[in-house]
Amino acid sequence: MRDIEERLEELERLGLERRLRLISGPQGPTVLLDGKPVLLLCSNNYLGLADHPRVRQAAAEAAMRWGVGAGASRLVSGTMTIHRRLEERLAAFEKSEACLLFGSGYLANVGVIDALAGTGDTIFSDELNHASIVDGCRLSRAEVVVYRHADVEHLDWSLRRHGGRRDGRGGRLIVTDSVFSMDGEIAPLEEIVELAHAHGARTVVDEAHATGAIGPEGRGAIAEAELEGEVDVVVGTLGKALGSYGAYVCADTEMVRYLINTARPLIFSTAPPPPAVAAALAALELLRERPHRVERLASNARVLRRALAGEGFSVPENGMHIVPLIVGEERMAMSLCQQAIERGVFAQAIRPPTVAAGTSRLRLTAMASHTAEELRMAARVLGDAARTMGLDPAAIGAPLVERRAAELEPAVPDGGPSYADEEPFFPDVEPSTAELERDVANAEVSAGRERLASAARSRTRVPFDAEYVDLATASAPFDIERESAAVPRAA
Repeated sequence: MRDIEERLEELERLGLERRLRLISGPQGPTVLLDGKPVLLLCSNNYLGLADHPRVRQAAAEAAMRWGVGAGASRLVSGTMTIHRRLEERLAAFEKSEACLLFGSGYLANVGVIDALAGTGDTIFSDELNHASIVDGCRLSRAEVVVYRHADVEHLDWSLRRHGGRRDGRGGRLIVTDSVFSMDGEIAPLEEIVELAHAHGARTVVDEAHATGAIGPEGRGAIAEAELEGEVDVVVGTLGKALGSYGAYVCADTEMVRYLINTARPLIFSTAPPPPAVAAALAALELLRERPHRVERLASNARVLRRALAGEGFSVPENGMHIVPLIVGEERMAMSLCQQAIERGVFAQAIRPPTVAAGTSRLRLTAMASHTAEELRMAARVLGDAARTMGLDPAAIGAPLVERRAAELEPAVPDGGPSYADEEPFFPDVEPSTAELERDVANAEVSAGRERLASAARSRTRVPFDAEYVDLATASAPFDIERESAAVPRAA
């Protein structure tokens, strides 16, 4: 056991040790954290439905009617009427032919990717995809090509270079988050789908952080982009905006039949428990009845961002409900988290390997159930905590690319609309692509070198494995000469 003790000591020394924090009571805007009341600013309960009376009641009634567990896998005796009812409602919500429930978002991604790609196939995965997608790629035994985050030019180049053998064998699969959980950025779905069609690739889009949070009636980024029916497999979660637990996959009827027969996490896992399924069904009904919750979430996201910007943080005033405050060094991020908790705000620090070395951050999330004053108070607390530590808020904020893009969007003036109903604004004169790439390259190559040095010092790994991606160049704009020398791929 000495090797485990040494590893734990090393994690503690590097500021990477994790410990469980105890929440008492339901997941509301305010919770008891280790016995102390704090404003909760890091929950994925985006619409505040986890503790809604109707959702609670539905779970309680389901426990009395169907029991607390399904008792078996979906293919044995675990598929119950409540499962089928939710699948039908989700298919209608997503405007899809069919739907299939899984035990969790992790299981859904692993199951779908492994079923759709294997030896001889090629998967194209965004470098900031969730760990469940990363692990699904690894388990599939397909060749994995990691394209630079949201870089459709790099994806196009990768598709031209990999897969699609002359013998007609070797399928290609593009997989991406729609909203990236640590940065709050939206994937360029229109361009990705267009490339998939052009290159004969299938697409899998994980809407975990988009379902219930964006799009018409909260139907996600795919609906927002008017791409319904254009994506082969849509993965969604019941454990975030819908406030329950579990996940689902929406696709055409043939694809769902195929997954029933091939997705190992579905075949070999106990079906989701009836109370969780009934709770998700009640939450989905609430979302459809009261879509103003989605508007309220967007409004609160704007309030939080504006308040943080007012405290000097480098955060665009327009953007998603996920707001990263990138501090950089692991211990500094943990210290800022603890300083905020002591002042009554819980915003968890996120460190490697969840994010790249040197980009540790506080990941803030607005909820529809927050009040505007609570969010403004949180921003003041975070600003005060940062200054107390000797940190400059202007050096803490969103990823560089998000900051640069936000310069093209106008700030919403004080006294503006309460909800996200304003039309998007595009200035007549925009920086050229070359100017954007030059600015990003100058800043990010330097940052990449620092991340490389930090990773070497801490011996930590960055998303998707350091042996596949050169840390010193991974975040820089696509460079065909550099890429041809070192193509990121799985062994």
